[in-house]
Amino acid sequence: MDREIILADFQACTGIDDIAEAITLLELNNWDLVAAINGVIPQENGILQSNLSSVASQANIYGTRSQAVPAAPPAAPAASSSSSSSSSAFCPALPSRHIVERQPRMLNFRVEYRQRTVEVVIEEGSVIGEIKQILETELQVPVSKMQLKGWKSGDLSDSIVLQSLHLPKNNSLYVLTPEITPTASTSQNSVLQESLNQNFLLVISHREAQRDYNLNFPGSRTIQEMTLAASGISYPCHHLGVCRRSSPANTREPTEECADVHMVSDSEGDDFEDASEFGVDESEMFGMGTSTGSRKAPLMPENTENEVDALMHFTAEFTTRYGECHPVFFIGTLEAASQEAFYGKARDRKLLAIYLHNDESVLGNVFCSQMMCADSIVSYLSQNFITWAWDVTKEANKARLLTMCTRHFGSVVAQTIRTYKTDQFPLLLIVMGKRTSNEVLNVIQGNTTVDELMMRLMGAMEIFTAQQQEDIKDEDEREAREMVKREQDEAYQLSLEADRKKREAQEREQAEQLRLQQIQKEADDEKEAIRLSLEHALPPEPADEGGEPISKLRIRTPSGEFLVRRFLGSTKLKVLFDFVASKGYPWEDFKLLTTFPRRNITQLDPASSLLEAKLFPQETLFLEAKE
Repeated sequence: MDREIILADFQACTGIDDIAEAITLLELNNWDLVAAINGVIPQENGILQSNLSSVASQANIYGTRSQAVPAAPPAAPAASSSSSSSSSAFCPALPSRHIVERQPRMLNFRVEYRQRTVEVVIEEGSVIGEIKQILETELQVPVSKMQLKGWKSGDLSDSIVLQSLHLPKNNSLYVLTPEITPTASTSQNSVLQESLNQNFLLVISHREAQRDYNLNFPGSRTIQEMTLAASGISYPCHHLGVCRRSSPANTREPTEECADVHMVSDSEGDDFEDASEFGVDESEMFGMGTSTGSRKAPLMPENTENEVDALMHFTAEFTTRYGECHPVFFIGTLEAASQEAFYGKARDRKLLAIYLHNDESVLGNVFCSQMMCADSIVSYLSQNFITWAWDVTKEANKARLLTMCTRHFGSVVAQTIRTYKTDQFPLLLIVMGKRTSNEVLNVIQGNTTVDELMMRLMGAMEIFTAQQQEDIKDEDEREAREMVKREQDEAYQLSLEADRKKREAQEREQAEQLRLQQIQKEADDEKEAIRLSLEHALPPEPADEGGEPISKLRIRTPSGEFLVRRFLGSTKLKVLFDFVASKGYPWEDFKLLTTFPRRNITQLDPASSLLEAKLFPQETLFLEAKE
């Protein structure tokens, strides 16, 4: 379904006048009209949540626009019937059982008639005839002789429902009564009122530049304090000439750089003096700016070295000229603006809007004041765009811009800007960042309207959103792959760390074993050395027969073996202990015991002899480890 139709139906059903707000709500619901309305009108005063599925099933009714407008209701209906009729007229997919009563939207009308002004507040569901009935009471003018003018779509029937016109909250109308003969003063006012609604074509010839400017304005536009309708210029087309004239020396300070403009009409006696500064700026020429007679400061100084300072100056001067309500201009280089718009995470990326201003263009002030400073445009740009601005009035600044565009966007963009003439400025370039390059989606010229500008911004945003969704999907997949890889790397590193710790533990264990083995070996070597020394120090074993008493000893070891040796009876116990130690059983670790009676020989005095220890002529001993 056409999105313009969806937008109109959504505004009619919800009463939301702000186009940007309505578009945002529809985009949040993927342009699903029923879901968007249900989100704006909660259960207590709108579509019942429980009936959402049944409502959505009838969405195919929107396929035919004519089905959305029923027969006009009768004049002067009750408030409740008007409200329900209005709702059903513009919400055809919503059956009456799904709508509960909600507060009707009220419209304000400021109606002028000759020297009087009447304020009318009426429900949106009312018809035009009801406004006339109220005016009949206030103005004492019969409805049959009354013509209500000022509608954007021309003359309308009294039976037209106001809601079908999609009017803003505040409106201005005027009343004509051609059948009622006015007095002399009222006749002139009636003609003036009609002229205020006519469009005048002004052909302005700039004599020094040898250029003509064709400007269309309604009769209500002012030249200083006078409207075009009251100025006496020709209708529908009037020719004017503009040239420089010298000001008297005593009317200007010597230091002021200024020039008056002498505007000469093609009608006798119609001279407009001091109309504007010598820039042929249409907004100041026709009362939209402050014309002081002195040359206004440029938006951007010439040959500035610092882009940031230049843009700060641009923003400050733009605010001075057009007020605080304007897009938030990015303060930084074009490269920085591109980085901010294109190179973040896919969900955070935005379109880049490059605004190029030229003070020499007649469209400059109108575009800035009526388009760039419109609330809906400001809101939409702030939410969806990074807005960067540059003033190309001076050739040096224009050359610098072309250099920057060539560096960041390629020569095609720079060549495109070169092809536009001064009268086609301002320009609004809509740039989208892509994977390999940046693409200019649209170039919006100054000769546009707020609605057209909004639709072109929305079209660019639709293309960008589709690309952004693809980028988000690719980015999510890439991050998922990277996360898996990171997890694998982390697991691999943990495995390596575990292997390293295990290997280090094994190495420490092996080193400890080697150390203990070395200690043990040294101890064994030391014991072996002691054993050998003891063995060499033993006296020789005596023969069986000799002059001295011989004691034959049998010593049973813990392993069950027997050590047999002969000793002289006078041999000291220490020699016996050394003999046992030389066989690997040191008396510090073992005790030598007799069988019966059980005695611990190692507790006896080592200096006593075998005879004194009663180990003669023979004895059986056994070795036992000490506890």
